[in-house]
Amino acid sequence: MSSLCCRHAFAYDGGVSSLVLQIAAEVIAKSSRDNPADSGLREALKSRRLPTPEQQREISRAVFNYFRWFGWLDAAHPLSGQIKHAIELAQAFKERPESFSDDKLVERLVPDWVREQMEISPAWARAIQAEPKLWLRARRGQGAALCEKLGAAKLEKALLPDAVHYKGEEDLFRRPEFHAGEFEIQDIASQAVGWLCAPQPGETWWDACAGEGGKTLHLSALMENKGLIWASDRAEWRLKNLKRRAARAQVFNFRAAPWDGGVKPPTKTKFDGILVDAPCSGVGTWGRNPHARWTTTLQDVTELGAVQLQLLNHVAGALQPGGKLIYSVCTLTRAETVAVAENFSRAHPELQWLALPENICGGLSTAAPRTIWPQDCGGNGMFVAAWRRP
Repeated sequence: MSSLCCRHAFAYDGGVSSLVLQIAAEVIAKSSRDNPADSGLREALKSRRLPTPEQQREISRAVFNYFRWFGWLDAAHPLSGQIKHAIELAQAFKERPESFSDDKLVERLVPDWVREQMEISPAWARAIQAEPKLWLRARRGQGAALCEKLGAAKLEKALLPDAVHYKGEEDLFRRPEFHAGEFEIQDIASQAVGWLCAPQPGETWWDACAGEGGKTLHLSALMENKGLIWASDRAEWRLKNLKRRAARAQVFNFRAAPWDGGVKPPTKTKFDGILVDAPCSGVGTWGRNPHARWTTTLQDVTELGAVQLQLLNHVAGALQPGGKLIYSVCTLTRAETVAVAENFSRAHPELQWLALPENICGGLSTAAPRTIWPQDCGGNGMFVAAWRRP
C-alpha cells in the first residue's frame, strides 16, 4: 500500500451501518459492463423498502465512491473493507484535498489506455474525484425566483444565464415546481450546448440524436416555443419519454420522429440548424459515473468515433444555405472529438468552421472546436464543434 493510502487508511469514522455496507457490496458485486452500477443501484433500492432516504443516499455514495477510488483500493481486502476505505478516501479528499499529491491522483485515476487518448491533468483529476454537483436549468429568466423557492440553491449566472446549482438533499422530482415545468435537471455542460447552438425564435431545427429530449426542451426554450424542432432517435421509447417531458415543460413546437441514423433523414425539410449530440463513450461524465471508467474500452472509443462521423455525414445534406451544424459529445478522447471534427471537415469542404458564442462556461469565441472541462464549469466534460453552410 502506498504512503498516501497508509496515511488515510481506515481512519474514517463515519458510522457506516452494516445495512449500508451490505447493500453497497451487493450492488458492486453484481456490477459489470452489461450491468452498470447506477442501474443496479436503482434496482436494489427499489426492491428494498427498509432503507430510509438518508440510508439510500449513503448507499449511493458508498457505491460511487468505491468506483471513484477504485485505483487506490487493495483487492486482497474484503469488499466491505474496500468500501470503507473508499468512503474514507472520499472524506479525506473533501476535507484535505492538498494531502493527495497530483502525481498519485493522475497515476491511479483511469486505465492506462485513456492516457493515449487525452490529456490527463491534475486539474481534471481533482475535478472528477470530487462529488459531482447537481445542476438545474430554470425556466428562462426565472433562476433567482426558483432558488428562493427551493432553498439550498444558487444561480450561477457567471457561467450560464439559467444554471442553478442545487445543494440540498430533497427529492426534486416531488417538487411542485418540477411538475409545473419550472426547471429541468440538466448538467451545466449539457445546458452549454443549447447556448452554443444559439437557435432563434421562428427557426427550424433538427435534434438528430434527441434521446429523451433534454436538449430539445432547451432549444425550444431558447426559441421561445416558436418555430419548429424535429426530434429524432432510433429508440421510440425515448421519444415517448420526450413527449411526456415536453408536455410537463409546456413545449409544443416539436415533432418526434424515429431515425436510425441512416442516409435518409426523417423529413425532407431543410434546416436552419442541426444538432448532433452523438452517442459516445461518456468519458466526460466519469466524475458522475465512475463505474464507466473501468468498463469502457479503447475499442468502444474507436467504434463510436466512426459512428459519430457517419452521423455527421448523413445529416450534412439537410442544412439549408446559411444553416449551421453543431456536433457535441460528452467525451474527451481525441478519437471521438477533434479527429471526428477534422475528418468531417475534410470530407465537406463546402462547409465552413463556425465561431461559437462567447463566454459560455468560461469559454472564449473561437473558430476552432471547444472543449468544456469539468474543472472549468463544475459539471461534465463536453466537446462542441460547429460548421455553417454558406
